[in-house]
Amino acid sequence: MSAAREKSAPAKSRVVSADGTEIAFEKSGDGPAVVLVASALADRSDTTKLAALLAQHFTVINYDRRGRGSSGDSDAYTPEREIEDIAALIEHIGGSASLFGSSSGAVLALRAAAAGLNVDRLALYEPPFVIAEGDDGPPADLAQQITALLTDGRNSDAVKYFMTKVQGMPGTAVHFMKLMPKIWSNLTGMARTLPYDIAVMGDTQQGRPLDAAEWKGVTVPTRVLTGGKSPAAFRRAARAIAEILPQADHRTLPGLNHGAVVMAPKKIAPQITGFLKE
Repeated sequence: MSAAREKSAPAKSRVVSADGTEIAFEKSGDGPAVVLVASALADRSDTTKLAALLAQHFTVINYDRRGRGSSGDSDAYTPEREIEDIAALIEHIGGSASLFGSSSGAVLALRAAAAGLNVDRLALYEPPFVIAEGDDGPPADLAQQITALLTDGRNSDAVKYFMTKVQGMPGTAVHFMKLMPKIWSNLTGMARTLPYDIAVMGDTQQGRPLDAAEWKGVTVPTRVLTGGKSPAAFRRAARAIAEILPQADHRTLPGLNHGAVVMAPKKIAPQITGFLKE
C-alpha cells in the first residue's frame, strides 16, 4: 500500500460509552464533524462508500452501533444507551457534530438531538414513521414475534421476518440473499439488535400523528430526505416531522428508494453535503 493511500485510509478507533461499552468507529476526512447513524441490520460497512464521499468535505465518524460489527454491547438495552454512544463519539470528535441517519437510524439521530446532545445539524433519510391509518406499518406484535424467534435461537428466521413483514421485501428476494453466505451471515449476526431498532421506533409506527412533545427538544436545522421511488408513506412521514420541528424542511430525490444510502451513495452525498454546508 502506498504512503498516499495509507494517509487517506480511515483511522480505526474506539470510544467508551457511559455504561462502559466500547464503540468502534472509523474516522476520515477533515473539516466540520458528521456522525453516520446506521439503520436496522446495518453496520458501518453499509456506509463505507457514503463516508468516503462525505470525507471530501467533513470529518466523518462512521461507527458500528452497539451489538454490531466491532462494537461491544451490554445486557440491558434502552435507546438511551445508544444516545450515550453518540454522545461519546461527539465528545471524542471535539464536542459538537452534525448527524446523518437513515431509516431507524434517522429516528435514533432525532432522539439524540431531542435529548440535548450538542448536535449542529440533522440530515435524515426516510425515518420510517407510520402516521396515517391506511399506511402499511409493522405487525402489532412485532416485538413479541422477534423476541420469540431470537429466544429460540432462530436468528435467520428473525431476519427473514423483519425483512418481509417490516421492510416489505418479497420472500423470493430474501431467498436469494440467503444464497450469499457472507451477506446472510453478517445479517444474522446482527439479528439480536433488531429489538434495539424496535425500541428506538417506540410507538411511532401505529398509524397515528406524531406527538410533537416527543420531539420538542429538536431545535437544530434539519433536512428530511425521501426517495421518489419509495412508498408515499415515507413522504407523508417526512412532511409530518418537518412540520413539527421549528427549523426543518423536506426534499424528495427523484429515482431513489429506501435502500439509496447503500445503493446510491453518490446521489445522496451531495444532498447531505449541501445542507450541512448551508
